[in-house]
Amino acid sequence: MKILVVDDNVDFCTTIAEIVTSLGFETHTLHLPTDAINYIDRHASEINLILLDIEFGTGVKLTGLDVLEHSRRRFPQIPVVMISGKGSIETAVRATKLGAINFIEKSIVSKDKIKSVLDSAIEKLGTDGESKEILKFLNSNGIIGKSKVLIEIGDSIIRYGRTDLNILITGETGTGKRLVAKAIHNVSRRVKGQFVTVDIPNIPKELFQSELFGHTKGAFSGATETKTGLFQKANRGTLFLDEIGDMSLDLQSNLFIPLEEKYVRKIGSIENEAVDIRFLSATDRDLIVAMKENKFREPLYHRLRECEIFLPPLRERAEDIVEIVNYYTKYHNEQYSEFKVFSPSALEFLSEQKWYGNVRELSSVVRVILQTVKGNEIEVRELHKMIKPNIGSLDSDTKPYNVLSEDRTLKEDLAQVDKKKIESTLDRVNGNVSKAAALLAISRETLHNKIRKYEIEVSNFRVKK
Repeated sequence: MKILVVDDNVDFCTTIAEIVTSLGFETHTLHLPTDAINYIDRHASEINLILLDIEFGTGVKLTGLDVLEHSRRRFPQIPVVMISGKGSIETAVRATKLGAINFIEKSIVSKDKIKSVLDSAIEKLGTDGESKEILKFLNSNGIIGKSKVLIEIGDSIIRYGRTDLNILITGETGTGKRLVAKAIHNVSRRVKGQFVTVDIPNIPKELFQSELFGHTKGAFSGATETKTGLFQKANRGTLFLDEIGDMSLDLQSNLFIPLEEKYVRKIGSIENEAVDIRFLSATDRDLIVAMKENKFREPLYHRLRECEIFLPPLRERAEDIVEIVNYYTKYHNEQYSEFKVFSPSALEFLSEQKWYGNVRELSSVVRVILQTVKGNEIEVRELHKMIKPNIGSLDSDTKPYNVLSEDRTLKEDLAQVDKKKIESTLDRVNGNVSKAAALLAISRETLHNKIRKYEIEVSNFRVKK
């Protein structure tokens, strides 16, 4: 077990290191915050614990709190114990909020005290402690749950994220691939660079090169000014190729040079532009099958898939469903100043559903239910009105259930909910559009546009005198 000791007082730092070594641990000592940050970035996988001074000498711009914040953001799995010479309550509170797990006061340092702190930290390093840290990291990135498989995914995000390897994220639609990509970026050394998404299915084929690599003024008809491509925008950051499996075979070859040679060329230019990019890709398709069918280039597959993170469907991690429902319920209550909850039996009912649309479908359904069901506690009988499982069929487990209507898409159902919410709000304020817009937390112009879209007669909600 390796412990990093960081303190600007060389003698004190050496004393701490000698005590830690006598307790059977390997140590490494540093005396400046910048050196500590650089060392952590390079050797995070080797460090099990950091003992970190809070205050450094005059002339040093960074403090221990800066090192703590950097370490907890980039490497949340490494516990940090702060060394305090002044014992400021305000500083202690801030360090705790940033994620410090304990404190050692310089005035009462002893072998027994350090042993006690290390024993406590080692306990937190156990499986439970590590799992809690991973789940906390995932939660901060909008990835909700508590299942073992989710913890394993979180571990992969953190481990792979610290590298510069290209990662392929696979899984069914709605499993959260975009959130995972953003979490990888957030834990990487590129976090200060841009996270740029290439929405492949929505880029017209004829504009593909222009969108990705940019073009010069006059390069083609309609190129009235020079355009910066998505590759240039992602320089020193992360480029996320969403739905890479939808890219046509003839366009795939455009990615070889940027991936291998690390440069791009604008349409109409003869100059190469160097790009330092980390590539993340996502797909709900089986690229192995696509390669066999000659729909995906094998060289591209191997360049993009230096590592892979697979996201299992929600029906295979049902223990996460309640966590997800509670998360979105809390969000709804905060947004609308309400206090709605799902009863235990309602949560159990939701956990028993297959959720073929995965987290995306579950979150949409929860939103529909919270905005349409009256009363603060939602019961099973109210869920039955909106969620109708397919029953009486031998292959019912392979079919998704219907939400709100068997004859409409989810998008159409959500539009109906949107309309119903607007109508109920207009009824509540006697047709006053300004008040309704305020309650709905949207602009008056947006509300008017929705009223026209849904053909709502506002006059029907005004009290006749």
